Parts: sequence; C-alpha cells; structure tokens
Amino acid sequence: MPPVSTLLTAVTLDPAAVALALAAAVLYGVGLRSAHRRGERWPLWRVLCFYVFGIAAYLVLTCGFTGAYGRELRWAFTLKLALLFFVIPPLAGLGRPLSLARTALGDRGRRRLDAIMASRPMRVLGNAFVAPVLGLAFFGTFLTPLLATYRADPVVSAALSVAIPLLGLVLALPITEAEGFQRTSSFIMLEFVYVFIELLADAVPGIALRLNETVLDGVTQWAAGAPGWFPSPIRDQQLAGDLLWFIAEIVDLPIIILMFVRFSRSDRREARSFDELSDEEMDALTEAHLRQRGE
Repeated sequence: MPPVSTLLTAVTLDPAAVALALAAAVLYGVGLRSAHRRGERWPLWRVLCFYVFGIAAYLVLTCGFTGAYGRELRWAFTLKLALLFFVIPPLAGLGRPLSLARTALGDRGRRRLDAIMASRPMRVLGNAFVAPVLGLAFFGTFLTPLLATYRADPVVSAALSVAIPLLGLVLALPITEAEGFQRTSSFIMLEFVYVFIELLADAVPGIALRLNETVLDGVTQWAAGAPGWFPSPIRDQQLAGDLLWFIAEIVDLPIIILMFVRFSRSDRREARSFDELSDEEMDALTEAHLRQRGE
C-alpha cells in the first residue's frame, strides 16, 4: 500500500472535473440565492451535503491520489470510478438540487424542468430497473482491455470523470428526490425486489476481477521507475476487484433504507387520497376497477 504521505499529498489537475465542479457549485449557489429571494430557506445540512460530500469529495477523488495514480494503478482507478458512480451522486443528491431548481425557477422555467424530467429518457433512467443494468454493463468492461484504455487515454479518462458522476446522479435522483418521481406503492415494491437482484448483479464484475488468475487488461508490467510499493499487476487487479465488490454491495444498504422510506410515504399518500374520496367516488372507482379486470 502507498505511504500515508503519498496518499495525502498526491495531487493532479483534472480540468474537466474542475470545470464540472465549478459549474455545479455556481449553479447551486445561484439556486440558493434565488430561493432566498423568494422567501425559501434551504436547510444548511442539505447545502453541506452538496458542497462537502458532493463537490469537495468529487474533487478529492479526481484531483487527489486516485486521480494522480489512476493511470498506473487499477485499484486507484477503480476506486475513483466506483465512488463516483455509487457513492458521490447519492450524497450530492441529499442536497436536493432538483427541488432547489424548482424552488428557484419561475413558472416558465419550472415547466421546462418538469418537461425534461417527464421526458422518456429521464423516465427510463429514473427507476431501479436501469441502474444495475448500466452499472453491470460499464464495470463489466473492466474485465476487458478497455480498462487499460480508460486509464491510459487522458481524454477518455477525463470524459469518464465527468460522465460517470452525472449518470450516477440521474440514477440517484428518484431516491433522493422522490417527490419529483411519483410512483405507486406497488411499483416501488417491484423496485424493492429488483434492488435485491441488484445486490447480486453489482458484485459480478468485482468478483470476476478478484478471482481471475490472469491480468485481463493485458498490461502485465509496470513502466520503468514505478514506486516500490506498487503491487504486482495481478495483485493490483485483485485489489481493484475487492474494492469494486465491497463498494457495490455496501452502497445498496442505504438505498434499500431510502426506498423503504419512499414506500412508506407513497403508501400514506395513497391512503390519504382514498380517504378523501366520497362514497360515490369510491363506488365508481371500484366499479371501474372490476370492469377493467373483467376485460
């Protein structure tokens, strides 16, 4: 393992990541200012979640040790992208950027935002059935020579540093911003079942990296001058598998808890809507339901 001094002092510049972080910080700040002008007070803990656990942590991953050594070390690169996909987006999502935008925008801007969120691509991405498929598909490429390309090509690496957290945030929004993605309780229960399947699916790439006895990306030797603390290429791959396996599994636990909270709120909301119906409206609804089943 690297010396502590290396972990703490290794720094690199990822211009794409810095640009994304600055844009997100400015936009969130503008949203806070607009919301304040409209008389809305945004909770301080949500602001801290977005800036500290979202943006600051993102910059540490992309410009700190994992960014500086990601080109050489598989485990550092895998740790960076796994955290950018699985961990940083839900933490940043606790800052409720979508709700803040709705609060800060005027009626016209709010309608545009709602139209975007109601679009087919966002509806497809905004459910628990897509996240495990995308995660499995992407991290499955770590079992191929593409992993070497991801690490060695600076353009590809920079693109992933931007695209992966944005994709992760879109996938996390239905959990952290449940009000903007209304679901019936029965649909959420179906998502619950699928999340348990995700517990198994997410582990597949990490397990495969850990148990394989050959270097899958084809890079079997370090470049000249590699530090003495570098593990062997096969051990490097195994460490990458361990980290990917652990992160993919452990992050599902808070998601399951959040989905349970979401289900409870949805169930209470549906029960309240039924209680507000008159006897005639309830009879009509029951009759329509029976007629639909008969057809």
